[in-house]
Amino acid sequence: MISLDLEIKLLTLENLSAILELDQACFGGLWTLEGYKRELDSPNSDILGLFSASSSTSLLGMGCFWSILDEAHITILAVHPQYHRQGMGAALLYSLIKTASDRKMERATLEVRASNLAAISLYQKFGFQTAGRRRRYYQDNDEDALILWLPDLQHRKFKAILDQWYSIVSDRLEKSSWHLLFK
Repeated sequence: MISLDLEIKLLTLENLSAILELDQACFGGLWTLEGYKRELDSPNSDILGLFSASSSTSLLGMGCFWSILDEAHITILAVHPQYHRQGMGAALLYSLIKTASDRKMERATLEVRASNLAAISLYQKFGFQTAGRRRRYYQDNDEDALILWLPDLQHRKFKAILDQWYSIVSDRLEKSSWHLLFK
């Protein structure tokens, strides 16, 4: 079986049209062109993209977090619908957490729709725990958001946990014929 290479790298303004296409495919236009420009220009925002030279879609997925003091607040995790259930969401989440840890963030947090059981399951596999609920958080349908929390990114044992997650992510991707390259 031939495996196809996946690469995760920081997105730049050069990727703006691909970012907007992915946003439209995943969220129906969650953020605007100006919103993404602000994110890309902000020194407090990291946006990672998932690419494969063997794909007709230029950007397969993306994840973003804001650095707020010592906390990585994950704002976006998106995988193009045609690539769902192949381990790419886990690869992006792993990469966001590793990047946050490398940047000396102490913890990670995010909000997720209370009904998004697939996403909640993924976050729980990476150790996120429910810290609270934001009532009627999502404006499109007044749905609640769960606040999820991952502490201890700088704990001495966390490096071993990251290594375990890398193995799990790599194994999952291999089952779908993908191989993750890190830059």
